[in-house]
Amino acid sequence: MFGARCLLRALRSCSSAPCPRHKPSAKLSVRDALGAQNASGERVKVQGWIRSVRSQKEVLFLHVNDGSSLESLQVVADSSFDSRELAFGSSVEVQGQLVQSLSKRQNVELKAEKIEVVGNCDAKDSGFVHIHTPVITSNDCEGAGELFQVKPSSKIKVPEENFFNVPVFLTVSGQLHLEVMSGAFTQVFTFGPTFRAENSQSRRHLAEFYMVEAEISFLESLQDLMQVMEGLFKTTTMTVLSNCPEDVELCHKFIAPGQKDRLEHMLKNNFLIISYTEAVEILKQASQNFTFTPEWGADLHTEHEKYLVKHCGDIPVFVINYPLALKPFYMRDNEDSPQHTVAAVDLLVPGVGELFGGSLREERYHFLEQRLARSGLTEAYQWYLDLRRFGSVPHGGFGMGFERYLQCILGIDNIKDVIPFPRFTHSCLL
Repeated sequence: MFGARCLLRALRSCSSAPCPRHKPSAKLSVRDALGAQNASGERVKVQGWIRSVRSQKEVLFLHVNDGSSLESLQVVADSSFDSRELAFGSSVEVQGQLVQSLSKRQNVELKAEKIEVVGNCDAKDSGFVHIHTPVITSNDCEGAGELFQVKPSSKIKVPEENFFNVPVFLTVSGQLHLEVMSGAFTQVFTFGPTFRAENSQSRRHLAEFYMVEAEISFLESLQDLMQVMEGLFKTTTMTVLSNCPEDVELCHKFIAPGQKDRLEHMLKNNFLIISYTEAVEILKQASQNFTFTPEWGADLHTEHEKYLVKHCGDIPVFVINYPLALKPFYMRDNEDSPQHTVAAVDLLVPGVGELFGGSLREERYHFLEQRLARSGLTEAYQWYLDLRRFGSVPHGGFGMGFERYLQCILGIDNIKDVIPFPRFTHSCLL
């Protein structure tokens, strides 16, 4: 899943046999290669990432994609090229002859003469440990108070004030628990249900939804965190496109015409980065009339987020460094008075708005102590503060709403249409 964390390694050829001298190969994108008419053995070079590997006794099949197309290019090679380094997620450079394919699934294929592994990547050995965080918790991680409280049935007689002796709730995030575990395993993630008692029936809100959350120790910059976030989005999307092409095509054909091209546009471009301050200035200069007037110190609403993405050419955009007053206590203080911002980041995507939210965490004891004291949370979060007393390190993490992710890649307008049993205000059927 976390293919973006793979380290770049030295170029290494998968074949020790010298290649015959040919005229220089023309470099093609996967999209151009697939669109070639009457391919008849032209020598080309294609660079990209391996999406699948199939090894037979005498022949090796690879599917390679560089983000320029939703379809992958089939590479056919001699079985002698087979190597442990030719694995899902590894980046490769392939040189060979572009020929007509015998398969009905594609018009052309690349007959490999040389394969170089640019960067190894074993997706199963990315270093992230899966943590099952609890659904019932006494924490309000987001600090917004939008919690579902959990109590025993009235038929159960419970001594004292309540079952757990403290108020407990359905989790809004597994982040705080992941921070604990990142102190032991460095890189951790969770994938599970989260709950928000938000009185909203909008097209992008649910009371129960799934989140992918990750926490990484020894992370010192937002740039490093954003690389992981962008890599997760692109790697996951390419995996979905590779493994479920018919399902995706069905949605793109009948529900969201044009979404295929929009998705290709997202995958082939580097995500953009703007500051919160820059975002507010862009919104203030917009000719569009907003329901909520944009101003520095106010939160960005959905209409603002969608406008910013449009303004950036429908390329996903990271918005960083939000005002401290808008964000939870655990986000790292940028110490940039008079603005006073925190090292927070949201990823905005076309059609949805916010998809990821993340930050560097405040690892400095005295800064966190002061934030908790000002919020009146010192007693409730003493355990969290103690984490900074014993071997604390710079760290950060993020969360991605899974249903919003499906909306984004499939082009589904309403979040209630990407989950079998949607729960929202005034509706909890079955």
